[in-house]
Amino acid sequence: MRSPQATLRNGETPSPRPRIHAHSPHHFQSTVSVQKLRRFNVLVLVLRVAAFCFSSASSIFMFVNPRGSDSPRWYDFDAFRFVLAANAIVAVYSLFEMAASIWEISGGVTLLPEILQVWFDFGHDQVFAYLLLSAESAGTELARTMKATDTCTGNNAFCVQTVIAIALGFAGFLFLGLSSLLSGFRVVCFIINGSRFHL
Repeated sequence: MRSPQATLRNGETPSPRPRIHAHSPHHFQSTVSVQKLRRFNVLVLVLRVAAFCFSSASSIFMFVNPRGSDSPRWYDFDAFRFVLAANAIVAVYSLFEMAASIWEISGGVTLLPEILQVWFDFGHDQVFAYLLLSAESAGTELARTMKATDTCTGNNAFCVQTVIAIALGFAGFLFLGLSSLLSGFRVVCFIINGSRFHL
């Protein structure tokens, strides 16, 4: 270790504070927080991808339902049109949120300004989750009514594919609901700590 005199001779000014080493406890805690934030963001991305896959599959299944000469059409029923529209909307929204999550993971910043991104995610997750739940509930009730009548006797393929589309929509709602919980957690953290995520 050099003496203060040797330091002064070399033209350096001695610092009154000790140097902080790179591996200080504060640095370690910051690194752990960054890693946990990254895992949190990856979990959000996984839920967004799942919501996109199930909602888009539901809308596709409903859209390409069998169209025999004597088969009913999905667009003849308000509830099934609602199921298709709600799942298509959620699929487009989930695609946007997937892009926003990838942007955040790769760049470490939100696509929109942080306060807008937090409230945008939470608000839209809530609205579209309720929209999807409402659509699937209406579709389920109509499917049960059709099964109780003679409609599904001669058009079983139509009814089966309709049920599959509704089930896929419910799965999309499940993953969107989980995403809504995480976006709600971010809102609470932002209100309390001024940050989307705080450990």
